[in-house]
Amino acid sequence: MTSKTTNFDPPPLRIGHIESQYPIIQGGMGVGISMAGLASAVSRAGGIGVIAAVLIGITEKDFYSDPQGATHRALSKQIKKAKEASGGGPIGVNIMVALQDYDEMVGIAARAGADLIISGAGLPLKMPAMIPEDCRTALVPIVSSGRAAQLICRRWKEHYDRLPDAFVVEGPKAGGHLGFKAEDLGKPEFQVENLVKDVINAVRPYEDKYSTSIPVVAAGGIYTGEDIYRFLEMGVAGVQMGTRFVATHECDASQEFKNAYLKASKDDVLIIKSPVGMPGRALKGPFLEKMARGEKHPKKCAYKCIRTCRYPDTPYCISMALVNAQRGNLNAGFVFCGENVWRVDRIVPVEELMQELVEGYRQAARRHKTNA
Repeated sequence: MTSKTTNFDPPPLRIGHIESQYPIIQGGMGVGISMAGLASAVSRAGGIGVIAAVLIGITEKDFYSDPQGATHRALSKQIKKAKEASGGGPIGVNIMVALQDYDEMVGIAARAGADLIISGAGLPLKMPAMIPEDCRTALVPIVSSGRAAQLICRRWKEHYDRLPDAFVVEGPKAGGHLGFKAEDLGKPEFQVENLVKDVINAVRPYEDKYSTSIPVVAAGGIYTGEDIYRFLEMGVAGVQMGTRFVATHECDASQEFKNAYLKASKDDVLIIKSPVGMPGRALKGPFLEKMARGEKHPKKCAYKCIRTCRYPDTPYCISMALVNAQRGNLNAGFVFCGENVWRVDRIVPVEELMQELVEGYRQAARRHKTNA
């Protein structure tokens, strides 16, 4: 392991009452990709590990007979398991606003001891009302504009007398579902480098007025320690990374899922139209080829998980497809990924990945000081 050089170390990340050694949040990746195994490993290695709530119940034996009950039970179990294995480091949960049972999931996560809840796929305008009074859970909305950040700050202050503990700003290079129109994904004004500046400027009046700090975290397309340094120089407090953490031994996905990352080329990365009404970034594969030919249609809605899904009108059930992929059946499912997935060339322990990122940050910091 590289010896520490204090002057060039990345700063800690402080969100509400929690603090991580390094300014790195592991992105929540749904349907069983980031659960207690990955989240606790990231936390032990100095970052913030995040469990994804959506369809986490696939770990339970009664998932198919009682998907909602199994998911609620599994969420609580996975949080407690991660907390026990984290070595005292912070554990977060990603809960999509678009979930049918969003309110219940937020309450379950808070009561189970989640240190923070990160929410996107919609604006979490009422999230503070879902947190029990005796819970200190930090609340972190995901936004893609300063306007959205301002709206949340204003609503939360007016109705709940509190402000977000941080914001995650997710750009169009992220994996999975994307909060942009497909035609806007490549436009300069929507790239995360510009979005974070917009959000930092939008929250500053609230920080000044209420003498508080609202850290901004950049997400989407961040891959190296040098990227982390570059974004922190822009004024963000930290970064969120998903794709790189899939390529770790501790990631909860199947080996077949991880192998798809290893084999991926630039040409394998697709923007798809998801059944839930948003564009998404995924890897080519036999399942998506079948969908393009119009070969499959859902016979029923098995999970009733997303509010925006109208399953009779969709070509397939995305939940079933993602469950199959997580379990390694890529003929009956597909793999979500970030834009930089083609750069993945090996599977490593989380600790090794974290040290690679930290050393990359240090090297960038040294170069910057030398050239200054």
